[in-house]
Amino acid sequence: MNELPEDCVCTILSLSSPLDVCRSAASCSELRSVAQLDCVWESFLPSGYHEIISRADPALLLKCGSKKELFFLLCNSILIDGGNKIFNLDKITGLKSYVISARDLSIEWADDPIYWSWKKTPQSRFRESAELRTTSWLEINGYMKTKMLSQNTTYGAYLIFKVSERRAYGLDIMPMEVSLEVGSDLVCHNTVYLHQDDQKKQQIQWLLYYNRTEMLTSRVNQGFGESIPMLSGARGDGWMEVELGHFFNGESNCSDDNKVVKMSLMEVKGHHLKGGLIIEGVEIRPIH
Repeated sequence: MNELPEDCVCTILSLSSPLDVCRSAASCSELRSVAQLDCVWESFLPSGYHEIISRADPALLLKCGSKKELFFLLCNSILIDGGNKIFNLDKITGLKSYVISARDLSIEWADDPIYWSWKKTPQSRFRESAELRTTSWLEINGYMKTKMLSQNTTYGAYLIFKVSERRAYGLDIMPMEVSLEVGSDLVCHNTVYLHQDDQKKQQIQWLLYYNRTEMLTSRVNQGFGESIPMLSGARGDGWMEVELGHFFNGESNCSDDNKVVKMSLMEVKGHHLKGGLIIEGVEIRPIH
């Protein structure tokens, strides 16, 4: 290895993986200097990374003196688009993922203080989250262009949310509809339950609304066949999530680059009041 030209060693390392490069540098002192070179770490950065970092805070990027430091900065996730999105790079696979903040989602009546309020929420990296005061028509849509995602990768879209401990009501009366479209194609369509932790409150609502719940659930489930509504689950960051759908993002070409992924959650058929839902955003991440 010592007899090989530096550019040859650089090429060899760039064809491996970030983990392999770090291991090589730790185990072989002769490789340590080459493993720091920009020509090695440039190959691990995603295509179009210049456009991504142009949307980040310039002061943050001043801390990066090398492509290696930039790579690990992206792996730790950065705020882009004025702090309304989070970009993250998987340090093992190099695949891209995003979190779209509530402010960048299309939420019906979000700017009307009668229905929604905006506030800073603990455990959130965004400036504000949206909290539902009350509504009988819940509709949330998120959008992402396929060209912003990694190619030949299966992605899942997830609504990130919380349920207010004191002000939540009406969220478990019936399942909500979720769907995912890529371009003009409907890829996924299902129903979900936004779980509330207050079991006593759920039992009271179930007793009060049992007959109406059965009727509305049957109406919502028309067209879903025998599919079972999905349940939400806890995340490791203090929030909960529920899947909106998944899709495969294939090879890039001129006709597919401008396709838009539309991710939706709505409950519009029941027309019953609901509140206490806190929206953090929508995450689009690879399914391994």
